[in-house]
Amino acid sequence: MCGRYSLTLKGVKIENELDEVAIELKRFKPRYNVAPGQEAPVIRLEDGHRRVATLRWGLIPGWARDARIAFQCVNARSETVASKPAFRSAFQRRRCLVPADGFYEWKAAGSAKQPWRFTRPDEGLMEFAGLWERWTPPEGGSPVETFTVCTTTPNAVTGRIHDRMPVILDSSGAAAWLNPETPPKALALLLKPAPDDVLKAYPVSTVVSNARNDVQECVLPIPEALELL
Repeated sequence: MCGRYSLTLKGVKIENELDEVAIELKRFKPRYNVAPGQEAPVIRLEDGHRRVATLRWGLIPGWARDARIAFQCVNARSETVASKPAFRSAFQRRRCLVPADGFYEWKAAGSAKQPWRFTRPDEGLMEFAGLWERWTPPEGGSPVETFTVCTTTPNAVTGRIHDRMPVILDSSGAAAWLNPETPPKALALLLKPAPDDVLKAYPVSTVVSNARNDVQECVLPIPEALELL
């Protein structure tokens, strides 16, 4: 699964004054350890334009009676996303991009687990395939908007640590994912592992293992743990 990621904003570049998404993202504070149940920015289409919105991680289907289902819907497996009731409607109509510049997985190291961070070689921005939903509590109240991250089988880099990875889209894939006219078969072709050269991996402090720790130490390498791979 993809259960933690970072958006430090270091890789967000504002190319010009019309780059509204980059400008909006730059207004967020750096996040070193985004965890399920927390709010984070996503990118979605509104009136044909990309817009940034703040949603809660952990999708709540529109038909849900209880918000606690969100913790079962942190990720959407690409193999079943088009058919599973929790995700089927969002896959058809409410797709989004989840901006990140790194994600974490844990590898067993004796009786402990060593966290590893995955980034682009240039530590630039990544866009995960995501889904979003708007849910209104049955007892009434304000609607809640939530999201999930789509996952797939690992590439060679992530496969050394974990058996799943987030779906990372390139620029053309991101455009197709957001396009409401993209047919389901074409969408399914996007839900694949990223090429091996898209990612690098390095061990980080176990500080990241506690979701309450959203500090820069989470993203810093600890080379002495490389021998654990």
